[in-house]
Amino acid sequence: MTGVQSGARNFQERRRGESGFTLLEVMLAMAILAISLVAVFQSQSQSISMMARSRFDTAAPLLAQAKMAEIEAIASGDVTSDSGDFGDDYPGYSWSFEILGTEIPGVEKVEVAVKNENMKSGNTFTLELYRVALR
Repeated sequence: MTGVQSGARNFQERRRGESGFTLLEVMLAMAILAISLVAVFQSQSQSISMMARSRFDTAAPLLAQAKMAEIEAIASGDVTSDSGDFGDDYPGYSWSFEILGTEIPGVEKVEVAVKNENMKSGNTFTLELYRVALR
């Protein structure tokens, strides 16, 4: 064996024994990691949105019913509309109500709306009640 052949053989043996990653393998791993992280972050964002929606869908009807009970205690004709908020207990939530006439004599429509200012869409819940007008 000549010196050149033994040097080439030593280089090939040494090359086979080396461990490491090629640039292509690293790039592929980074692409897979990036795609996975985007999916995880999107899932987390969606989960937060669903939680806020669920909280609104639970709280708004209860707040509207409580406000409706207060309005029912008011004698007909004393107040026709009003608005306000729920204070520090429910920040970002506001209410408004309006008492309207109907086509049926002696019956009025009470409409209570609860709104969450922090939500961009679907942020209003409306509750309606028809009652006998005591005028």
